[in-house]
Amino acid sequence: METTWDLTPLFPGLESPEFQRAWEGLKGRIGELKGLLEREAPLPEVLAALDAFLEEATPLRAYLYARYSADTRDEAALAKLSELEILFLDFQRLRPRLTRYLALKDPEEAGPYRLLVEEAKEEALHMMPEGEEVLAAELSLSGRAAWDKLHESLTSQITAVVDGEEMPITKVRNLYFHPEEEVRKKAYEAELKAWEAHEVPLAFALNGVKGEASVLNRRRGYRDDLEPTLHENRITRKALKAMLEAVGESLPLFRRYFLLKAKALGKERLDWWDLFAPVGRGRRWSLEEARAFIPAKLAALVPNAAKVAEMAFHERWMDLLPRKGKVGGAYCMARGGGKSLILANYEESFESVSTLAHELGHAYHNFALKEAPASLRRVPMTLAETASIMNETLVVEAALKEASPEEGLLILDAYLQGAAQVVVDIHSRFLFESWVFQRRKARELSPREFKELMLKAQEEAYGEALATRHPYMWAVKGHYYGADFYNYPYTFGLLFGLAVYQEAKEDPGFAGRYEALLAESGRYRAKELALRFGFDLESVDFWRRGIRVLEEKVAQLERMISP
Repeated sequence: METTWDLTPLFPGLESPEFQRAWEGLKGRIGELKGLLEREAPLPEVLAALDAFLEEATPLRAYLYARYSADTRDEAALAKLSELEILFLDFQRLRPRLTRYLALKDPEEAGPYRLLVEEAKEEALHMMPEGEEVLAAELSLSGRAAWDKLHESLTSQITAVVDGEEMPITKVRNLYFHPEEEVRKKAYEAELKAWEAHEVPLAFALNGVKGEASVLNRRRGYRDDLEPTLHENRITRKALKAMLEAVGESLPLFRRYFLLKAKALGKERLDWWDLFAPVGRGRRWSLEEARAFIPAKLAALVPNAAKVAEMAFHERWMDLLPRKGKVGGAYCMARGGGKSLILANYEESFESVSTLAHELGHAYHNFALKEAPASLRRVPMTLAETASIMNETLVVEAALKEASPEEGLLILDAYLQGAAQVVVDIHSRFLFESWVFQRRKARELSPREFKELMLKAQEEAYGEALATRHPYMWAVKGHYYGADFYNYPYTFGLLFGLAVYQEAKEDPGFAGRYEALLAESGRYRAKELALRFGFDLESVDFWRRGIRVLEEKVAQLERMISP
């Protein structure tokens, strides 16, 4: 089967007439929107122009970023991506005017676009004078965006030597899934050595990103550096506080899981390189098996999610295998028309099957949003994980039912190690970033200080369950560089997604409304959307409901390990 994506349905190439027409068309859309705002045209005309611009921009950005992220040495794509960022700057210059225009409108007259008007009214309260906002947007290309690009380009080309073999850092990190501890430990040691060699430029990048954000947040009158992310993620501070309280209560549960895993590996405590170690025995999961398994298991509860997965494989929406020059991790991005592009670094483990199912869930979410106007397809990260968690959980549950006891142990542990990353490790990332923002207000931080804060955060999250930690996770995770407090929405998404899964499982009628929830996820704030389906996000009990699903899995693992 083909393991690289086919981008030709988007554009035959950078020099093609189709690409050139789209490029010129995007320029025209920006000019049209600018003219409408200058003459204060009626709201429907402005919204239609905004939607047309976003619709035109989606395939262009998807095509260029896909080419660049699959091979960061693609100079032509990188150059054009830079030009696109400059072109987008013309739109960013209009944002203050657009925001103030929308802020003066009556939400009752906006119809389905009501949320855009309400958010504009709130955003207008935190805007600098228009000239300063335009300047901030212009400087961002040589500020935050440049630091982020440095991190992405540098880390995609880092290599490490393991047993005499030089390999991309993504491949080194995939060795953490290896069954032999000696291999995992060597990968860990080689990885830390590789990050140490690049810690200085990465520390400058992180200082630059957080320093810029902190200055702008103060100038815009936010009470702290977290507040703008609450608006961006469409959640209340009370909802986040309730979730974090439930997370704090769950840490002993996860430490119990880590000790169970250590016992299964014949150790008293886990080392960092054991977090992804396979427990139990099972077959390797080839890509061909994943291709057959994922759609078949999704079809039982979410038929349209299965159809989207089939399309993704058949139409080659995905670039699947790791290689030098390719960015690490995995992502899914919309490309227009309800279709997506998915990048992964597949390794033949169940964790990779689960990750692929997760990204295909995002693709299903994009499919569900296809009828929504382009400006109402922007889904906050807090809600953007709903379909991916549903997909992932369905695939795991199906695999557990079919597996032998040894393979079931492997699959259950893979699921729990993923949940532990999203709850425990992301808790450490939240603490780390909070502390970085506090200290960055006074001065830049050194690589040593970043490492110390990272280790402290991991100690608070993991406790005594780990014998060793990873001081360079601030360098590994690109999320710190591309956005602020990017990580907590994943925890939100996991626990919210588990609640949705549980509801769909218990109530077949809800399963039928599931796609409606996804389709409406760009029209409401998280609290309002959840209430429409019977969930109270500001209640700690709601989040405990999600944790209880994980408690059942830990208890199941305990029965398998200590019968």
